Amino acid sequence: MDYKETKAPVSTITYDKDAIEAPTNNIYEAISIIAKRASQINGDLKKELLDKLDEFATYNDSLEEVFENKEQIEVSKFYEKLPKSTAIAVEEWLEGRVYHRSPQDKK
Repeated sequence: MDYKETKAPVSTITYDKDAIEAPTNNIYEAISIIAKRASQINGDLKKELLDKLDEFATYNDSLEEVFENKEQIEVSKFYEKLPKSTAIAVEEWLEGRVYHRSPQDKK
């Protein structure tokens, strides 16, 4: 998934409760599914960020040689400006891009 191209809001907004619970007819189940998807997204973003920051890592034993890498700062700022994982998960849920099934369904 490319989370950088998402249209999720960066700030907090109010969602229509009926639209969120529509696919499951249960608001608690819908929120549980969205929370699990947000955890997946958060893990993906964290792994991607750590991989990019490892490129800039310097392994020095000297504490005196601490310096700021401008590229590393830019990468960190870019990820800070992305929408939160919960906002991305809600957007995916409302667009119907999250697959879910109940273990009770025998389909």
